[in-house]
Parts: sequence; C-alpha cells; structure tokens
Amino acid sequence: MSFAQLGLREPLTTTLAALAYQTPTPIQRQAIPAILAGRDVMAAAQTGTGKTAAFLLPLLQGLIGEDAVPGAGGVRVLILVPTRELAEQVMESCCRYAATTTIECYAAYGGVKLGPQLTRLQAGVDVLVATPGRLVDLLTRRALKLHQLRAVVLDEADRMLDLGFAEDLTIIFQSLPRQRQTLLFSATFADAVRGLARSRLRDPVNIEVSPRNSAATTVKQWVVPVDKKRKGDLFLFMWRDRNWQQVLVFVKTKKTADELAARLQSKQIAAEAIHGDRPQASRLAALGAFRDGSVKVLVATDVAARGLDIDGLPQVVNFDLPLQAEDYVHRIGRTGRAGAAGEAISFVCADEAPLLAAVENLLKKPLSRDEEPGFEPSHRVPPTAGPGAVTRRPSPSVKVAAKPAGRRGVPGNWVDFDSGSRSRRPSAGRSRGK
Repeated sequence: MSFAQLGLREPLTTTLAALAYQTPTPIQRQAIPAILAGRDVMAAAQTGTGKTAAFLLPLLQGLIGEDAVPGAGGVRVLILVPTRELAEQVMESCCRYAATTTIECYAAYGGVKLGPQLTRLQAGVDVLVATPGRLVDLLTRRALKLHQLRAVVLDEADRMLDLGFAEDLTIIFQSLPRQRQTLLFSATFADAVRGLARSRLRDPVNIEVSPRNSAATTVKQWVVPVDKKRKGDLFLFMWRDRNWQQVLVFVKTKKTADELAARLQSKQIAAEAIHGDRPQASRLAALGAFRDGSVKVLVATDVAARGLDIDGLPQVVNFDLPLQAEDYVHRIGRTGRAGAAGEAISFVCADEAPLLAAVENLLKKPLSRDEEPGFEPSHRVPPTAGPGAVTRRPSPSVKVAAKPAGRRGVPGNWVDFDSGSRSRRPSAGRSRGK
C-alpha cells in the first residue's frame, strides 16, 4: 500500500518520495484515512513507529485544500506536546513535510523569552506546536485567536498529565472552538488519559497497533544487577568493553546527569548532560551535537524521553530506573526505531527492585538479568514477583580473565582503565551489546 492509496495527494506524496518514505507504517495506514475523513482519533502505538507523520500528513493536506489563511494571531492547527524537545522535533517534521507548500509551522514553549514568540505569532501561523504552559501564557496575553482552529492534537497526552498539565489542558480546551477535530496520540494510554479522551473526543476512532504499554519487539532488553555506588564504573567498563559508539543514558536526577557527564568527559569521552535546569539554547546545542555524532554519550533526565529522534541509535542505558514504569517504554523507544534493531540495558541495584517489578508488570514479562563479571553486586537484587526473573552468568565458553590479586570486584580485563589508559584489549567471545 502506498501513501497515495491512503488518500494523500500532491505535493505531499512527492515530498514523501523525496524523503524516502516508501511504505506507510501500521499506525499511518489506520490513522491517515480516519483523519482525512474528519474523525476524532485516539491512537496508541509504540514510539518510533511513525506517529508524528500519522497525524501531521493528513492535517497538512487539509490545510492545503483550504483557501483560508490565518489572520493576525490566528492558528489553524494546534499540536500540544509535553516538552520543549518534542515541540522542536514535531515542528521540524512539520516543516519538512510542508517544504513545497506555503504552510507555516512554528513552535512555542517555555524556557526562552516570550517576546520573540509574541512578535512571531502576531502574523498568525498555520500549525502551532506548543507546550501547555506556554500556550496558557499566550492565551492569557490574548496573543492568539483560535476561531479559525480546525484541529487540535494531544501528542504524548499521558506524559502531559504526568507532568501536571491537567489544569492547563482544561484552560486550553475551554478556549477552543466547539467545532473542531481532536486527536490523541501516544505510545501509552494511562486511565487518566482515557478519561480525558471521553470528555474531549466525539465518537473517536480507536486505534491500537500494538499491545497497550508495550515496547518495540526490535529492542533487546536486559538488566545488569550492580551496586548503586558502582554504576558509574560499570558504564565506563561496558563503554570500552562493548566498543559502544553512541549511547543515550537516562538518570533519575539532574545532579546525577551532571556528575556522570563530567566523569565521562574526564575520561576523554565526548559527553553532555541535558535536564530541566539547562538553558534551552544549551539543551538544543547538546541534542544537535548528539544527532551529528560529535557527542557520543548524552546523559538525560526524562525530559528527553519523548523528544529525541536519532536515526540508528544503537543503545539506551537506564543508569537509574524511572519512577513511573510507563516512562521505561518511552525511554527505550529512543532505540529500535522504524523497525531497526536496538538494545536497552538497565543497571539495577537492590533498592530498585520495586521499580523493576513495576516495569516487568507493565511489560507483562520478566527481563533477563545478566551479571557482569567483576561487578557482581554485594547487595543482591531480590527476585521480582513475576515469573522467571532469571540471573544469567557467563557461558562456560566465555573466557574471563582472572582478577588481579588485591583488586577485589574489578574485572580482569580492566587494565588501568580508570586512569584512562586504552592499552587493554576488548574481551573476546562477548557478543552481547556488539
């Protein structure tokens, strides 16, 4: 099936061909015709399966077919997203798909000065991508006129509720025209989001192209048990031992992000940290450097879990497990995108056992535990409630060098590693992560 067979027309089909979009993904095959027909849609799909194109393409076609243009402060399509990074990503996709049209896309979010956004919006915009808090600021200042609005999209609605945007969403929906198309897209749908959909959508088309709250099957997932204080050592060891080239690392706190990035930099590893306290300009610069490959390790709090799209990202490491199990799905969805293979490795210490149990309960399956020789935890990670929490040790065929005397708990092939030496040879026979 082609995009033209779904109902998309020129110039979008020509643009998609130029972008090497050949075959619609499952979510696109189901959502695009429904949106073109004017239906409200509630869609759940794994991250990395083409959700953004699934709602942008049919909405852009609707704008191409209209003679109306946005007046002063006018908006014709509104897309709400939870984070600044996701706002930038969606806007970039919009500009790419609309490159051969006169449609104008713009993103408004917090963390930057409001003045330039007010100035830009005075002329109106066809597609506005915004975070809820900044949109409320704009509405409060009467900077927007929404009478021309034809559609509103809530992208990652569950995350917006997790971040406390429920009140902002209520204010926003009270400002929207009653006659509109409403779309909800997300990788997961918590019960609160389903309640939001019941109150805001009219007879929606329900689309689920994957089991609820599931992770992509192309992502290989496993757990490495380790003591909390040795997580940094473990990452440094695996970075060199597995010859990783680029890794996105998720941590729980801003302090951990800064400390880990600084330690990696001290070992001559190109690393950056992004979190809510970093200025937006530096966050965008770090993301850009990660995308172009000049930064090899990006250490992030969950601010980046749903706003980062890197082609071919091979590994995601959960340095800390997330407090909300649903965030695990979004984190590991940064790898294994668009059908590519990926790996998600979680470093888990003993006091994170309840968080691991919550993740496994969400996934409805246990994650294998692979101990790393030399990093076996002193405080064992207790078994989770689910079946089969199996700890696997190295195969007898794997040769692990003996540990030097007097260096208890250090892998035998870690020769002067922490001092930054590169003289050690990678261990043979270890295929995991390569």
